[in-house]
Amino acid sequence: MYIFASMISKSKYLISLFAALFLLLLGIQVYFMYKTSQVKKREIYSDVHNRIDDYIDNLENLGGASNLGDEGQRKIFAEFSNKKISKKEFLNYFEKNKKITQDKLSDYIDHKFEKEGYKVAVRTQFLSIVYVPKNINLIDKPVTLYETRNKITKAGISNTGKWETSSTSRSDKSNQLERDDSFFVKSQTDFQILNINTVVFQDLTLLILCCVAILLSVLVLYIFTVKNLIRQQKQVEVLHTVVDNISHEFKTPIATLKIASKTLKKEFTPEILPLIDRQILRLEDLMLQLHPEDFDEKNVAIQPENWDFFIHDLAFTYKNTDFKLNNSVSKELPFDKKLMETVIKNLCENSVKYGASEIKIDVKTIQNKLEIIVADNGKGIEQSELKNIFEKFYRIQSNNIHNSKGLGLGLFFVKKIVEKYSGKTEITSEVNIGTTFKISIPYED
Repeated sequence: MYIFASMISKSKYLISLFAALFLLLLGIQVYFMYKTSQVKKREIYSDVHNRIDDYIDNLENLGGASNLGDEGQRKIFAEFSNKKISKKEFLNYFEKNKKITQDKLSDYIDHKFEKEGYKVAVRTQFLSIVYVPKNINLIDKPVTLYETRNKITKAGISNTGKWETSSTSRSDKSNQLERDDSFFVKSQTDFQILNINTVVFQDLTLLILCCVAILLSVLVLYIFTVKNLIRQQKQVEVLHTVVDNISHEFKTPIATLKIASKTLKKEFTPEILPLIDRQILRLEDLMLQLHPEDFDEKNVAIQPENWDFFIHDLAFTYKNTDFKLNNSVSKELPFDKKLMETVIKNLCENSVKYGASEIKIDVKTIQNKLEIIVADNGKGIEQSELKNIFEKFYRIQSNNIHNSKGLGLGLFFVKKIVEKYSGKTEITSEVNIGTTFKISIPYED
């Protein structure tokens, strides 16, 4: 049984280990997919940037403001810096330019990436326009020069540029420098693919499905392995239960046969031979549990006199205990004889084990119910122990005094047999007074 417990312990350890490894594998897969998606995003942004960068730099073809070094723009800068136009007029110039170029820029971008299904947003801004002679920034916030109908929410990639545009004028008479219109301009062009996540997911669909398939395959294999392990453990448990049952049941007939053998050596009595025959039959029943294929599979119904034989055998084995049987059963009952023998003998042996000198057994039938009551005057059982005594391998932990050391299986088998016939078991006990077991099993005539 220790081997079986060890198997269960190892199984729990392996289940925990697999769960940890599976979560680790899942984490690795998620991280791998994340890094792959990031690389794919960079590739897509790089492709978009390369395909429209030159076009953005030559937007004068759209009919709006010319390229960034155009004399017209420099004049606007100069007029504003020299206060020939108001700030509103200055900003309106760029707003007008944005509106003029927006549709054509948007149509070009949409057409350029229609096949790929990219939804691209572009925006070019002046971040600063510095009048060099006085080192004055003409704008206090970015000014948009070009923008598509699709608006930038979060730039995926940005290009920045810096340049200087200048113009000087001299007096015709003195040939002296009258004005220096030099401007240092910093701009930024932002690109964003608004549906980048959808695009990347579509591109990586096959890879994602493969990763999911691998994870599911591992999980299914694990579940199959666990189910197979559980099935094997149940088989091992059944085997151990049979072995435990037989090892427990062998004790009584062997002890009885030993006593009978000693008795025969001293003197012959007519009761000895039937008793030996009954113990041999019981041993054969135990062998049947080990090798059922060697015997005819049939249950022997219990007869009224069988109850007397059970108690007679116990009285012969435990000569220092007074067994008092009240058997009022008068007909054959549809219960397996060997199972009922196990119930009676296990209950009585449990009483002997815990110090009983007198055991009263009452067997009767009431309204299609078999009722068995076993009462003893033993040491009794603590109330805290009563709920556990039918558990497998459980033995009372208090300082009980008894001569026989059992495996903690007798009452467990009693409970299982009673449950097999849909019956119920009740127990009452008082320390130093005794214990009473009451069993009620229904049957049909």
